[in-house]
Amino acid sequence: MNAKTNALAQGFIRCHDCGYLVKRVDHPATCPRCDSLLHGRRPHSLQRTTALLFSGFFLYIPANIFPIMNVNQFGVGDPHTIAGGIIELFNSGMIPIGLLVLVASILVPSLKLIGIGLLLLCAHFRWQVNARKWTVMYRVIAFVGRWSMLDIFMISILVDLVNFGAVQIIAGPAATAFAAVVILTMFAAENFDPRLLWDNQQNL
Repeated sequence: MNAKTNALAQGFIRCHDCGYLVKRVDHPATCPRCDSLLHGRRPHSLQRTTALLFSGFFLYIPANIFPIMNVNQFGVGDPHTIAGGIIELFNSGMIPIGLLVLVASILVPSLKLIGIGLLLLCAHFRWQVNARKWTVMYRVIAFVGRWSMLDIFMISILVDLVNFGAVQIIAGPAATAFAAVVILTMFAAENFDPRLLWDNQQNL
């Protein structure tokens, strides 16, 4: 795709909120549909997304190092990290719950951090990639971000469900750091402007 064929080069601006296509003007304008302020590209998108992403990476370390749950079985138990808690759930025979924690607490946050990082690198270094596929990846990350609160409430749900039996689960200090990671990745995805991916294309 030739970069001169995008909407901005032809004198149009796409509203970032509702997607409405508006004729570009010299002075600041608002979207006639949703009244949002129009920008050719979201100001400081890369800088804000980078700051949020690095904050999420730094907090993801204590979220995995410090105990996030304490699994007590018949009154005996030790604090566990996320990985240790998953192993303990598997050993206790609660495989479905362990898989749920594995997906919500490890796979989803890790893939979101890596995915947003790749999007930033692509936009910053102007990689010549298939912008359509990378835009789809951004939309998947943004969609998953809507369900990120599941990560935060996972431990509290487990506490209510499991404490009725012989196994008890108590939330640990890493839950705060983990909740911060979830919130930061949601804001990082929201601040990234996927239209930057299309500015990189020259002859794709």
